[in-house]
Amino acid sequence: MNILIILGHPDTNSFNHAIAEICSEQLKQNGHQVVFHDLYKENFDPIIETAEIPKHSEIDDVIQQHCNDLVKSDGIVIIHPNWWGQPPAIMKGWIDRVIRPGVAYEFAEGDNGEGTPIGLLKAQVGLVFNTSNTSEYRENNIFKDPLETIWKNCIFDFCGVKKFERKMFRIIVTSDIKQRQAWLNEAKELIDKYFPKTKL
Repeated sequence: MNILIILGHPDTNSFNHAIAEICSEQLKQNGHQVVFHDLYKENFDPIIETAEIPKHSEIDDVIQQHCNDLVKSDGIVIIHPNWWGQPPAIMKGWIDRVIRPGVAYEFAEGDNGEGTPIGLLKAQVGLVFNTSNTSEYRENNIFKDPLETIWKNCIFDFCGVKKFERKMFRIIVTSDIKQRQAWLNEAKELIDKYFPKTKL
């Protein structure tokens, strides 16, 4: 399987990077092909220009490559921190510029976007890893866990990816090495669950 990993965290020493590394390693050990985009390392430009919005507009080579990688993927792994109940701006920009009409979704002829979308992605699984310093109670009962809605309903289901799981690791600032290793083991287990070893 071709698996796309998108990482959005500016600190190369972050736990997000550790998650991305363990996911990439486990996927390769399981015999899968991995395309890995570290958005900050690549200096991904999150700003979408007006001319880029229409379905048939010309897009630059970088965005075209991201779109190609997305279309070819059989599974998608997203990794980023929970910032104000949202992805970091660079990840939101990736969504804006890459989850495009004609690439990830479309609407029926005569539908200008007011109807039900038709998902175009062939990816079978969307897997999201988030980190947070917010308690589970506060996240679920006060904030209503907006990242769950964003990734599950607004993006993956919208684009035709029906199998979805998201894992939130918390609380990062008070965690020790033992706890973080346990979390990394959980990440590996999720990779094995959805992207097991390929049969020869």
